[in-house]
Amino acid sequence: MKALNSSNMGGRSMNIQMRESEGAIHGKIGAVDHGNYVEAPVVCGPGVKEIASGEHIHEVFVVGPDGTQVSLPSGIVVGAAATADIIFIVLPGVKQDIPLTVDLVGEGSTVHLAGIYLCSGNDHVTFDITMNHRVGHCVSRQVFNGLAADASKAEFFGRIVVAPDAQKTEAYQENHNVVLSDNAHVNTKPRLEIYADDVKCSHGATVGRLDEDAQFYMESRGIPEDEAKVLQMISFVAPVLEYAPEADREALATRVEDAIRQLSSV
Repeated sequence: MKALNSSNMGGRSMNIQMRESEGAIHGKIGAVDHGNYVEAPVVCGPGVKEIASGEHIHEVFVVGPDGTQVSLPSGIVVGAAATADIIFIVLPGVKQDIPLTVDLVGEGSTVHLAGIYLCSGNDHVTFDITMNHRVGHCVSRQVFNGLAADASKAEFFGRIVVAPDAQKTEAYQENHNVVLSDNAHVNTKPRLEIYADDVKCSHGATVGRLDEDAQFYMESRGIPEDEAKVLQMISFVAPVLEYAPEADREALATRVEDAIRQLSSV
């Protein structure tokens, strides 16, 4: 079990207890079997975003139950010294598969992917992300946090592939989940496939429940039980919102809080 420090209230850390799966590789890793590496074609097609060398994009995709059709990218190709900051927010009442392949094809490129998914009822949300480091001196970071209530199902499949020539790669992936009911289900599977020998890579996945000690602490100070749970949930997803554009952050935080309050009242 791992205590995920997600907030600090009144000088007291709030920890959510997690079942943990982690892996990390730093520096030179010795002999690497390049023979198992199979280079897949660079992603292409009408749903692919191409980021030109030196370009910086910052986009937010909100998937909600209101019938609004959101055009989600199926792939991102990132050129040299380019930066892509992408955040996904999936609100309650949604059944959605989100497959995404990212190809870093130019040296010095950076990709930040972040996501929040809030599942209730019979929602079923799946993220299936492949991050291909094809060249060296690139950085990718992924942070996805989800809440699953009622009989919902959330899945996160994350795959990082570092090609033989992609030396000096830095690739990090985190997926954290809180299950809010006995009937909710979370499946998380991070994977590292590393064929270079001078890299910094790590992944971590956690599944757990709200912290009973933090709950007791807040209730003992006059915070109602339901509100204490809401505060824990807001605290849990808050780090992901740090990846949102500053101009949009407050509005997104309000929308996420409203959705969490809806989630907790179901």
